[in-house]
Amino acid sequence: MDKTLNLIKNDSWLEPFSEAITGRHQHALDKIAELTGNGRNTVADFASGHLYFGLHRTASGWTFREWAPNATQIYLVGTFNNWEEKKEYAMQRQENGNWEINLPDVAISHGDLYKLVVHWDGGQGERIPAWATRVIQDENTKIFSAQVWAPEKPYQFGKTPFKPNTDPLLIYECHIGMAQNGEKVGTYNEFREKILPRIAKAGYNCIQIMAIQEHPYYGSFGYHVSSFFAASSRFGTPDELKELIDTAHGLGIAVIMDIVHSHAVKNEVEGLGNFAGDPNQYFYPGGRREHPAWDSLLFDYGKNEVLHFLLSNCKYWLEEYKFDGFRFDGVTSMLYYSHGLGEAFMGYGDYYNGHQDDNAICYLTLANEVIHQVNPNAISIAEEVSGMPGLAAKFEDGGYGFDYRMAMNIPDYWIKTIKEKIDEDWKPSSMFWEVTNRRTDEKTISYAESHDQALVGDKTIIFRLIDADMYWHMQKGDENYVVNRGIALHKMIRLLTASTINGGYLNFMGNEFGHPEWIDFPREGNGWSYKYARRQWDLVDNKKLTFHYLADFDAEMLKTIKSVKAIEKTPVQEIWHNDGDQILAYQRDELIFVFNFNPMKSFTDYGFLVAPGTYEVVLNTDNVAYGGNGFADDSVKHFTVSDPLYAGEKKEWLKLYIPARTAVVLRKTE
Repeated sequence: MDKTLNLIKNDSWLEPFSEAITGRHQHALDKIAELTGNGRNTVADFASGHLYFGLHRTASGWTFREWAPNATQIYLVGTFNNWEEKKEYAMQRQENGNWEINLPDVAISHGDLYKLVVHWDGGQGERIPAWATRVIQDENTKIFSAQVWAPEKPYQFGKTPFKPNTDPLLIYECHIGMAQNGEKVGTYNEFREKILPRIAKAGYNCIQIMAIQEHPYYGSFGYHVSSFFAASSRFGTPDELKELIDTAHGLGIAVIMDIVHSHAVKNEVEGLGNFAGDPNQYFYPGGRREHPAWDSLLFDYGKNEVLHFLLSNCKYWLEEYKFDGFRFDGVTSMLYYSHGLGEAFMGYGDYYNGHQDDNAICYLTLANEVIHQVNPNAISIAEEVSGMPGLAAKFEDGGYGFDYRMAMNIPDYWIKTIKEKIDEDWKPSSMFWEVTNRRTDEKTISYAESHDQALVGDKTIIFRLIDADMYWHMQKGDENYVVNRGIALHKMIRLLTASTINGGYLNFMGNEFGHPEWIDFPREGNGWSYKYARRQWDLVDNKKLTFHYLADFDAEMLKTIKSVKAIEKTPVQEIWHNDGDQILAYQRDELIFVFNFNPMKSFTDYGFLVAPGTYEVVLNTDNVAYGGNGFADDSVKHFTVSDPLYAGEKKEWLKLYIPARTAVVLRKTE
């Protein structure tokens, strides 16, 4: 490859590693050529395994296919044949390790339960089909089975194609099961009826749904997947999920899912752990088979059959359910042989030292090609902590093709600051650098906290700020210093994070109103309780409590950000910072953001050099409507004052009263 890739052109520090970068790019090109017959088809055409494997209705009845090269015999068993291995339900071996059976229409019906009994040299076992699109668990026996899903009147999506609004992308991260107030597992229907309207009203234009792919253990948060093509039946039926997505689209809300291709659950009966007597059918052999920290199995991305399975999985969710894209979980774990464990990633050499899994890198690149070929408007996001260059750069430029990468440094920074620094040591220069530190050719999703910070063993921002006082002093009129400080900083942290995005912003369900307590799914250690696996919406709905202040501010913050067209594409221009005063000011288009992180000092006539004109306040964290003190009069227009020293720069002084621990947003109106 003679032509220098744009990824290297855009960053001269990558030039010493050009051989590795071009080598990875060529690896993907070679694999695409191999899988597409040198371009006779597309990668998206290759990713159509779900249309071949699994159970399908045909003109004459039913066809079922499975890939099991190590099997010696396979029987289809279920409620239709009393779960017995009968001759007429024996599958026939085809080429390339595939198995097939054709059955008359009357042989099976919608709602029937089924499994496979797979035989191999030296053993046999019941298995859930790898390509099953519906898997349910018996409430009494807790046993999982595949289910025939072929209703007479399947759900029909609206005919108008949905195009996500990504200017900017405002993501509400959520979990269907824990989205309800009640101590139970919530449903797709309840989410559609009760939660979607809240999200739309709050101003978010995208939901990122966790735990969609079927998983045996509810408490895994959906990250130990067993059936990759089945939407979790805990929450309802496939048709109910489709209606939820369709309804979201009608509200202007895109729907992306957490897709887990970084590992798989170890389970053998429910999962792929030992599908046909070959523990390495889907997974790496030897020491690379198991993840040392996650107690799970690692896909062999070097096998074309595994690529076929995973790439088809991407296409399936886009086409069957009309998802608008994916947030890929655990990308760091995929990229490195070490899974990123114990590595510091201090320099560019750490990304090109031969410790990377080129097969996984190739898979991720191909996955993004498939996603964007199937739906050019689809959204793909990488959850990646190491900072691998090019992850969210275009494939043709030498990147891996993600649209966005998660800015995972930002929540870590906020937690470290809250935990380790007294308020007087919060430095605006450090904050500003952290929220704007990113590669110029890659878009990021900024966030102050996600579900990771809400789990048992960790703490949300609001809990770190207020802690036990949340239980006693969140009633209006009863707030103490700790609560007032927490409410003030919660708003400021979010405003600084959200207003400096270069791609999108993410919030986890309930954190916008300072949801108290942690997330703890039902488990033996808590008596299988659902007390903490829910969202207490009654708290934000109760106007006698202070939670609604935060929610109201969050909605107005998003409204302010959206008031500038494509704000994420505008430059973030620092106007001023003073670490001694703890003051920060920056500009995006006609908006000016001013922060005073000083816990004690308010400043009168604090001046900034800006474009001459009139400025009006559009958002103030200190507004009494958001739980502030209302020290400043936000109705006052602010006129700039000329200074002969700066006449040639076309700048004048904007002088403001900035109370302690507040932030204000102004717009130039004249």
